Amino acid sequence: MNVIYNIAIFKIKILLFVLKFFNSKIRSFNNERKNILKNLKKTISKNDNHIWIHVASLGEYEQGLPIFKEIKSLYKNHKIILSFFSSSGYEVRKNNPIGDLTIYLPLDSPYNAKKFISLLNLKMVFFVKYEFWPNYLQNLKNNNIPTFLLAGLFRKNHWFFKWYGVGFLNLLKTSITHFFVQNKDSMDLLLNHNITNCTLMGDSRFDRVNSLLNQNNEIENIKKFIGSKICFVAGSTWKEDESLMVDYINENNHDLAWIIAPHQINKKQIKLFQEKLKYESILHSNLNQNNINTAKVLIIDSIGLLTKLYSYSDISYVGGGMGNSGLHNILEPAVFKTPVLIGENYLNFPEAKDLISKNGVFSIKNSEEFSKILNDLIRNEKKRKEMGVINYNYIKSNLGATKNVISYLKEKK
Repeated sequence: MNVIYNIAIFKIKILLFVLKFFNSKIRSFNNERKNILKNLKKTISKNDNHIWIHVASLGEYEQGLPIFKEIKSLYKNHKIILSFFSSSGYEVRKNNPIGDLTIYLPLDSPYNAKKFISLLNLKMVFFVKYEFWPNYLQNLKNNNIPTFLLAGLFRKNHWFFKWYGVGFLNLLKTSITHFFVQNKDSMDLLLNHNITNCTLMGDSRFDRVNSLLNQNNEIENIKKFIGSKICFVAGSTWKEDESLMVDYINENNHDLAWIIAPHQINKKQIKLFQEKLKYESILHSNLNQNNINTAKVLIIDSIGLLTKLYSYSDISYVGGGMGNSGLHNILEPAVFKTPVLIGENYLNFPEAKDLISKNGVFSIKNSEEFSKILNDLIRNEKKRKEMGVINYNYIKSNLGATKNVISYLKEKK
């Protein structure tokens, strides 16, 4: 398995090198990782004790954040190296309260993994959710470095539970010191494969979104834009989500304050969206006293505001579920006691299934369903509040994942 995997990594490396001349994103991917090991050698002291935390992207970082904060507090004499795989996560959180050094993860080649680990004086390592990199895991195992999986999520159809994944499953068994998993299904899968060093921690996203209630959620001019209107906040939207809203906004004259935060801040795409609207829209970056009361739709063209925006919402929509990009975080609006609408593709998201069954979230398939449900919620304030309470109580009932992890670490310290 290792030979085949490393051949694949080598081919990917060559392919990325060739494609960088034709694709700006791939060129950026290569450039971002070009001198990581050289720079690491210059900036890191092996006299320090290091903890390495690795996440794939922004979602995993946010999910693990409550635990990361506690780890940083628990091991005050350690330096934390925080790595990201994706540029979207790194660019948004390269300045963060966790990492003493925040970097991109070098590609998982045998050389990179061995060199990376040799440069650090690692005392422990934390991977989040799905981040399994064979060469890094093998080198951590070879160096007897305690390695933990946080918020692990396993499904029967994962390839390493198939016959051809036995080699990698054995590597997981022998390299991961302890598995902290999100749900009972994951726990049962591990136990069925004779992996007993595991704990049902729960989902730390609940801890993380609960903390949003304690942050300062004020955004300049948002209250003035909303005024006395019902506020509809659509977060992390894609084209498929936005087409629903265009149809509704153009065909209905409800006095709603629309706030739409696209998943990607793409000026061309935002302009196309604005051109489809019959009513006046304004970019958040251009919002001022002259247009604040005339625009019907406010489009967010900057990052980092979404969780605060949900605090203003009377009705929320979370994107990603109308297409195949993946449903975004429905817990962020839910904690603010707002009803939540999502698309039809949510089967891999247990919190969505739970809240749909509890009637705190509505799944919609098309424009007709969107209009029918939204009209009902606009007219029925009592229903909005009831759904909001259901969502809020669901989050409160699922707190405690952070405590479960930290209790284990304290016992082993």
